[in-house]
Amino acid sequence: MSFSIGIVGATGVTGEVTLRILEERSFPIKELRLFASRRSAGRAIRWLDRDWTIEALDDGHFDGLDLVISATDASIAREQAPRMVEAGAIVIDQSSAFRLDQSVPLVMPEINGADLESHRGIISGPNCTTAVAAMALAPLQRAVGIESIISSSYQSISGRGRDGIAEFLDLSRKAVEQPDALRGHESLALLEAQQFPKLPAFNVFPQCESFLEGSDISTEEEKMEAEMRKMFHAPELLVHATAVRVPVLVGHSVSLGMSLRRETSPEEAREYLSGFPGIRVVDRPWEGEYPTPIDSAGIDEVLVGRVRSLPSLENGLSLFACGDNLRKGNALNAVQVAERVLGIA
Repeated sequence: MSFSIGIVGATGVTGEVTLRILEERSFPIKELRLFASRRSAGRAIRWLDRDWTIEALDDGHFDGLDLVISATDASIAREQAPRMVEAGAIVIDQSSAFRLDQSVPLVMPEINGADLESHRGIISGPNCTTAVAAMALAPLQRAVGIESIISSSYQSISGRGRDGIAEFLDLSRKAVEQPDALRGHESLALLEAQQFPKLPAFNVFPQCESFLEGSDISTEEEKMEAEMRKMFHAPELLVHATAVRVPVLVGHSVSLGMSLRRETSPEEAREYLSGFPGIRVVDRPWEGEYPTPIDSAGIDEVLVGRVRSLPSLENGLSLFACGDNLRKGNALNAVQVAERVLGIA
């Protein structure tokens, strides 16, 4: 059996990765329709040795589609997703539009795939950083239970999309020619960043997304806290998140400290992690084996290592995880949900 599939945001970096994953997994497609903004309509994208013409999303021609994977901003998703459902499609939305809507399941198949049974046409995917962290935490939440989490995430440039990648690379090329300025001996002669609140080249800054007036928590950090509780069905779970942008092209990293419901040794924790689908334990630091974002780029698994006891917390444990934010953090998860809901997997 094959299906008619739509991809919204087809010209973006997530759309590109979604198409790659559909090909890798031999997804059974009888018709593919690509949607983007009106300025991209009429362009063609090469996929499976043929050209596919992009349609304007706001024309709203969704009839005949079985399922749509949507990677666009929340305001557009709120407007268009209900129209897609009305036209008969199931929508897997990767924006923040519906994640905290109690009538919309927020799903990672390995963690809470059973929640798909309650969908009413729209299924939400988590924030890309939440996805990496949740994969690393889920085996421990399931086997032992988690009381609280302290998360520090180190988020790659590709989280800002194709324009963010281009700006980062351009600024980095120009900055590398000014080594004295990078050492603070003189001012950097660079244009001000447009895609980031601070210079992204050779720099880190504790802001991903935005801060509302007077708030000390960013919108990115708020997402992670609320989404984790929803996916784990744990409304009382305490989550404290700090989100940092780092000069890495692909791959989000997260350092997680947690208080478990009972004492759990690192050895026991590694056993739970190793047996969980979608996780690869890389934890021999004395041999230089631990997760790095560049090792996680382009693969499906989330890498987990540096599993240690954390004496400062009750039943404390810490770990470090890396995952491809464009794959498991976004496109791969959406395709896995599509396979599950259409009965392919």
